[in-house]
Amino acid sequence: MSEQQIRFDDGAGYEQMMGKWSRLAGDVFLDWLQAPKGMNWLDIGCGNGAFTELLIERCAPLAVAGIDPSEGQLAYARERPGCRLAEFQQGDAMSLPYADRSFDAAVMALVIFFVPEPAQGLAEMSRVVRPGGLVSAYAWDILDGGFPLVAIQEQMRSMGKVPMLPPSVEVSRKQVMHQTWVAAGLNEVETTEIRVQRTFKDFEDYWQTALLGSSVGPTIKALAAHDYEALKTGVQQRLEHGSNSGQLVISARANAVRGFVPSSFF
Repeated sequence: MSEQQIRFDDGAGYEQMMGKWSRLAGDVFLDWLQAPKGMNWLDIGCGNGAFTELLIERCAPLAVAGIDPSEGQLAYARERPGCRLAEFQQGDAMSLPYADRSFDAAVMALVIFFVPEPAQGLAEMSRVVRPGGLVSAYAWDILDGGFPLVAIQEQMRSMGKVPMLPPSVEVSRKQVMHQTWVAAGLNEVETTEIRVQRTFKDFEDYWQTALLGSSVGPTIKALAAHDYEALKTGVQQRLEHGSNSGQLVISARANAVRGFVPSSFF
């Protein structure tokens, strides 16, 4: 793993690259979750508000709080027309600034693997949710090839380059998610797999979008010119192999988990 840290500061860039993927996966996730309307939600690691907006649109919540460490992302979230209901603030997933039992539901959308200590982050989620409330998350299955930019990561490795990974990437595996939720004492723990596709008009559209990605963009842009071209050519060959269409359809896979806070939690 690289010693570099994945940073999310550009809300507009995140929207073009990962925000659209987040909505695709988030739609499937919310279909599976089937959460009641009118609840009080906490969106942890809300970023630029891509999932927060979807949550408001799909679940008709009574109220939503969004928390994230990046002020740049939060500034973008606050400007979203669909996020007017939400109240955003800067904060740490492992030390939430909310009282016990403040929410009906808490969610991490594409976030749990960025929490340095997932078990502590989950304990905080559970603490701020009322007994019987919902605690859920979904995350790209990075280690088993589910990440939207997996072709770039694989080509990097073939060239001896080490792509940046989240600090707690292991928790993105479905079995580990399930174990983490069970170990936290949550009830009725269930997991599922989310599969989505995104269509790009051509490879160049895909490539320029990928450069906005916080996990690969900085590494790619720092490459020497010959390595940059070799990487780009190698990725294009991987993705366009056997395809005669100008459009490029990219598949991705995420894992999701949900559980409920027991009445005896406190």
